[in-house]
Amino acid sequence: QVQLVESGGGLVQAGGSLRLSCAASGRTFSRYAMAWFRQAPGNEREFVARISWSGGITHYADPVKGRFTISRDNAKNTVYLQMNNLKPEDTAGYYCAAQQKLGTAYEYWGQGTQVTVSS
Repeated sequence: QVQLVESGGGLVQAGGSLRLSCAASGRTFSRYAMAWFRQAPGNEREFVARISWSGGITHYADPVKGRFTISRDNAKNTVYLQMNNLKPEDTAGYYCAAQQKLGTAYEYWGQGTQVTVSS
């Protein structure tokens, strides 16, 4: 069982930065690939970024490439999402999720943290 708790959201002006954190409970955190998703009101949830269990492989959705960076610290059971050059269209609830095996469903989800970018 893994419990995920996101933090770090807030209100920022366009062009600004935020760093989201996702703290995981449980000793098996390092076995899971981790990802960030986001969902804006009226929109479907969309993939943002993913990082392998070791941190060696990352993937990003096209809209955030070059602006967002996902990283993890397995010693701290935490995954991060550094978001730079934020745009109003990045406004959404951001959720972290844990995946045990590539191609399978994300098994665990956090409650989300809100990011609002003003123009």
